[in-house]
Amino acid sequence: MAEVTPTLSIGEVSERTGLSVHALRFYEHEGLFVNPVRRGPGGRRVYGQDDVAWLDVCIILRASGMPVTALRRYADLVREGAGNVEERLALMREHQERVTAEISRLTESLDLIRFKVGVYEDLVDQGGAAAHQCHAPSPSAEADGMPVLQHGTAVR
Repeated sequence: MAEVTPTLSIGEVSERTGLSVHALRFYEHEGLFVNPVRRGPGGRRVYGQDDVAWLDVCIILRASGMPVTALRRYADLVREGAGNVEERLALMREHQERVTAEISRLTESLDLIRFKVGVYEDLVDQGGAAAHQCHAPSPSAEADGMPVLQHGTAVR
């Protein structure tokens, strides 16, 4: 007896992945699925668990900033099967570099935000009476021992 693969409706896949029905149709239209989306007896889209697993990968890659064009290329490579591991690796390394650079930019931003939070907490603790410049960098900030961000902006 053949094993029956459970099928999911577009609504069920939407619930499981958090993607809207519109987004699922967009993914199909853009060629982002590895396997063609199947149709049930009434012509409605039906999905398998493997489709949901692939969508989970797509969601993570998109959330990390991978452009749709790169995701499409990745899906194409996966669809082609074995023999293109070097291309997949190159695509993922390029994306890894973009994500690493973004993390660095966000870390720098977070450092500044943390500093500002500390300054404002100190002002609140002092009753807000102290006048303090907390918005403009000073040319002499580094000489004054103030932290300076990588791009040269003093932290105030």
